[in-house]
Amino acid sequence: MAGSTGNQDTGVKDATHEDSTHPDPDRDTLELVDRWWRAANYLSVGQIYLRSNPLLREPLQPEHTKSRLLGHWGTTPGLNFVYAHLNRVIRRDNLEMLFVAGPGHGGPAVVANAWLEGTYSEIYAHVGNDEAGLAELFRQFSYPGGVPSHAAPESPGSISEGGELGYSLAHAYGSVLDNPQLVTAVVIGDGEAETGPLAASWHSHNFLDPAVDGAVLPILHLNGYKIANPTVLARMPQDQLEQLLRGYGHEPYFVTVTDPDSTDQAHRDFAAVLDRCLADIRTIQDQHRGGRGNQADTAGEHDGHRWPVIVLRSPKGWTGPRTVDGLQVEGTWRAHQVPLSEVRTNGEHLTQLGEWLQSYRPEELFDGDGRLRADVAEAAPAGDFRMSATPHANGGVLRRALDLPAYRDYAVDVPAAGTDRVSPMITLGAWMRDVIARNMENFRLFGPDETASNRLQAVYEVTDKVWQYRIDDADEHLARSGRVMEVLSEHLCQGWLEGYLLTGRHGVFNCYEAFIHIVDSMFNQHAKWLKVHRRLPWRQPVASLNYILSSHVWQQDHNGFSHQDPGFIDHAVNKKAEIIRVYLPPDANTLLSVMEHCLASTDCVNVVVSGKQPSPTWLRPADAANHCRRGLGIWTFAGSEVPGEEPDVVLACAGDVPTVETVAAAELLRQGAPGLKVRVVNVVDLMRLQDESEHPHGLPGRDFDGIFTADKPIIFAYHGYAALIHRLAYKRTNQDGLHVHGYQEEGTTTTPFDMAMLNGIDRFTLAIDAIDRVPGLAEKHSLLRQDLQDRRNRAREHTRTHGEDPEEIRNWKLGG
Repeated sequence: MAGSTGNQDTGVKDATHEDSTHPDPDRDTLELVDRWWRAANYLSVGQIYLRSNPLLREPLQPEHTKSRLLGHWGTTPGLNFVYAHLNRVIRRDNLEMLFVAGPGHGGPAVVANAWLEGTYSEIYAHVGNDEAGLAELFRQFSYPGGVPSHAAPESPGSISEGGELGYSLAHAYGSVLDNPQLVTAVVIGDGEAETGPLAASWHSHNFLDPAVDGAVLPILHLNGYKIANPTVLARMPQDQLEQLLRGYGHEPYFVTVTDPDSTDQAHRDFAAVLDRCLADIRTIQDQHRGGRGNQADTAGEHDGHRWPVIVLRSPKGWTGPRTVDGLQVEGTWRAHQVPLSEVRTNGEHLTQLGEWLQSYRPEELFDGDGRLRADVAEAAPAGDFRMSATPHANGGVLRRALDLPAYRDYAVDVPAAGTDRVSPMITLGAWMRDVIARNMENFRLFGPDETASNRLQAVYEVTDKVWQYRIDDADEHLARSGRVMEVLSEHLCQGWLEGYLLTGRHGVFNCYEAFIHIVDSMFNQHAKWLKVHRRLPWRQPVASLNYILSSHVWQQDHNGFSHQDPGFIDHAVNKKAEIIRVYLPPDANTLLSVMEHCLASTDCVNVVVSGKQPSPTWLRPADAANHCRRGLGIWTFAGSEVPGEEPDVVLACAGDVPTVETVAAAELLRQGAPGLKVRVVNVVDLMRLQDESEHPHGLPGRDFDGIFTADKPIIFAYHGYAALIHRLAYKRTNQDGLHVHGYQEEGTTTTPFDMAMLNGIDRFTLAIDAIDRVPGLAEKHSLLRQDLQDRRNRAREHTRTHGEDPEEIRNWKLGG
């Protein structure tokens, strides 16, 4: 059981490294690596099984084990093996290195190495570096009130949540952008490698500028199996796997463990390959940082460098029980979770567990007090060079506030509310241009090939889109260096940005509204990470994750139903209230104000939805700032209420197009029903609709009733699905009087106003609903109601006849 050997497969790249500046490590050095590996494996097994007797000072008894055995052994020894070898090169070269554990549920390894390095006890004083602390380390793992089985926020040195697979490589690349000294080593599980996001992530090096960015060393760990099935890449013929990785633009180095009885060869082979890969990385970086790489820029050709990747083949459950109950375990899917599952009730299993733990020879690793022996502790790097203590894994320590230009300098002049039309996104683009210009080392804009489509193209006045392959004459705004990251993969944009934020920088993800759903699951994990992160005092605040969603549901003239989905907001608000913010700025000036706030915020997810087409501007810069500060407010210029008197009806709105239709509806009522007191309320911060007990931005009940009234009809035009407004306001006094118009899954390639009519948020429908719900109004104004219906029908017919909205709607102005 106890030990395996590695013989490297030399079919692709051998383990020699004649180009390396370092000689092969000597036997003593590798013996130290092996002792660290054995210690980490021992701690990992202990975490899965033991709740007391952590160093087996007495014969192992059933009561020393946990009643519920939870955890995953299969991937853990491979993670520990890599970690031990990385420590060797960190100590030798004073490398700034970050470790990303991609395989699912590799938590035992991450926690074990953090404890061995001393970081865990420094952060969690109750988990000391002695025998009592070791017992607590074991007890807490996958235990009620303890720590998860994956590399979670609680794990020092971690930036990648291991509970869901596919994101490790994208996170790794995000971490090294603008981090020239950092090398991020990312272990990719072969099960994880089957996911779509991970498969796309192999392209990430094409967006890495060796002159200003750090480097990623991918380590593809092929142990053959997932939970119950073999993995694709592990069964793929080696020449085909080599072709795949080379096709992605990498130089693969293979290390294969073939003899499971000793470890000497495995250590020698992996050490040699690791040294060669680091030498390759230095060569690439030296070429570009010394100016040689600039020649490729002039020629428009890629210079042909290939970033290295290590393929480590080792048995699943390496060094664990070879067989259990007569069935092979090591090297099979049976090693995935808990190889010995009945240690409390099966004496043979308990005996095997004791033998397994003793095989690591703990007496050679820990002293009489249960502390790591000094000669083993020498394998740990010093201070912040420890991967469990690196500031890059606690990005708030490195975060610098952005230098933000005053948004009012970019605001639109508003001679009168609702008379001039401008594109909010074009207006924002000018401000974003200067945000980038002022923050050229710690801010990036991410998007799936849509930056210009979303009207943010002004940023290209100060930066380009980073691109490392051939650049042709017809290409625009492509360069080896750039602050814009565009790739037609929402997964990569999200993963890069998460890695960038969690290592201390700032950014924005701009995307078509309908397709941000592609990263729903990635968003989930980041929001969960932030929820836990915020409650850990040792983790410092990181910049918020900012989404700008444009090309939205209500303006898709040349696309269609597939591009019409406002549901990401619903998805987002399912997460913890302390994390989520949703903003629906009604015009250009409020969009500027909102984005200034979002880019200065920390530890949140900000979802901002804004149209890109020209639309009315309602508020002057100072008024826009006040409105955004309040989050919602009464627009007296749009209504017809009498000061000091209650309104007859409230027309509320959230979203740019719903705002236009609501203000237009109020005008129709003012013209057609003189004396009707209409209050118009605009909501820019959606979470203000919740009670203050439900959300940090929630509006107190008294204030809510004062604005929306306690008993008058509320006709609410909302950007998204109507049910969300009811859900947010369900505790309000007047919830029965709330009538919401929103997207009803009716759409096609059509005009903006026809989209509004298809889903019942158009001005005519809103005005009619107000007439129907104010007592006595329908009888008094039946002719007005009929006229509004006729005008609606004529507008719909006009779209069918002429292919555009009527001029009086297309160019409508308040008071015009």
